[in-house]
Amino acid sequence: MTNNLDIARFRLRPEHPPAFLLGGGLNLIRPLGFAGIPAIVASPDPHEPALVSRYCGGRCQLPSRRMHGAMAETLLAAGASLASALGRRIPLFYGNDDYLNLIHAFRDELAKCFLLILNEPDLAGALIDKHRFDAFARSRGLPVPRTLAWNSGGPDDLIYAEGPVLVKPKLKLGWDNSPIYLHLLGGRGKARVFRSAREVMEHPLAVRHQDQLTFQEFIPGDDRHLWSFHGFADEVGTLLAGFVGRKLRTYPSLTGMSTFLEMAQNEEVAAIGRRIVAQLPLKGVFKIDLKEDAVSGRIYLLEINARYNLWHHMGARNGINLPQVAYNYLVHGKRPLAMRYRSTVRWICFRHDFHAYRELASRGELSFLDWLFSLLASRKVYDLFSWSDPLPCLMITANRVQSRLRRGLAYLALRLRQWLSTAS
Repeated sequence: MTNNLDIARFRLRPEHPPAFLLGGGLNLIRPLGFAGIPAIVASPDPHEPALVSRYCGGRCQLPSRRMHGAMAETLLAAGASLASALGRRIPLFYGNDDYLNLIHAFRDELAKCFLLILNEPDLAGALIDKHRFDAFARSRGLPVPRTLAWNSGGPDDLIYAEGPVLVKPKLKLGWDNSPIYLHLLGGRGKARVFRSAREVMEHPLAVRHQDQLTFQEFIPGDDRHLWSFHGFADEVGTLLAGFVGRKLRTYPSLTGMSTFLEMAQNEEVAAIGRRIVAQLPLKGVFKIDLKEDAVSGRIYLLEINARYNLWHHMGARNGINLPQVAYNYLVHGKRPLAMRYRSTVRWICFRHDFHAYRELASRGELSFLDWLFSLLASRKVYDLFSWSDPLPCLMITANRVQSRLRRGLAYLALRLRQWLSTAS
């Protein structure tokens, strides 16, 4: 085995090979663990919570995400070592756009030692580049919001837009350190809603980064008008399993990260999702983001992400485990029987949902009692906490306490030095 790969807790079984997790965290490893599927967690972060999960049977230390070549070499070496030991390829799961972009860049090499189903290169590129996706979706007659252009002189010129304008990045690679994320979006959220086109064009950061941004008409509606269709399709785009989800709250509202989610039974959304899968066609895992216009009722396609995501934990607890569906098909060629799911278990990130409540409360849109009732009215799974898998939450809590203690001691030491320097 390679120096970066530690699988001391595994007894390798060719008939039941481990899944190799490249991102996805607890919301991916837990559904695999529920299904009894062994998992190897690959991460450049030694503090990745999934590494201490009870479901983590092995780990692979990766170089920094900025070192794409070195990361690819490490993945290929680990994959080749495991494939040699097992006499077969193992399934590769991936949980963010940076990892997905890396996989597409080295797809031919990785396919020699990993099992995975990827979209065709043209579609894959369009799904990652949101600006390309707009033209791609329109060419296939999909219902996307109107895209606006900066000083184009045409009818879709930004200056002629009426009403609010949604601004989002064309690419979300290296997102955590992106100047658009840190400065234009204030270090939170995935997009920003401006009250008018003029407000956009007068914003200095929007002017500076205009070539890296996409501008769209804003579809009326709050967080509860945000829907999604999740699924897994085979090599020709045949849907194997899927479910509908709805956002209840995000932070910041409208454009932020999910804080409170539920699964839902909505045949109209499911039908639109199935049609999009067939038209493109989509292959492998996907999440189709949609929004219902609060005025007209029309449903628009916002974007598609072809990777695993935080919805899978809740999906597994509601009876439809998409990572398990993917594993069984990739490893054993098994197609699931008709799958039904419940909508009784919701997903929550409590810390961020409290911020979402405070934002809504400041606008008079949600009272404390209504927020509290929404939490008590259903069973939940959490982004971090789990009674059956407690170590990740304990590790993160300990790290946060330690970090705050260090900052507090450093502050006290600084004040003490200042006092001593002025003492007579």
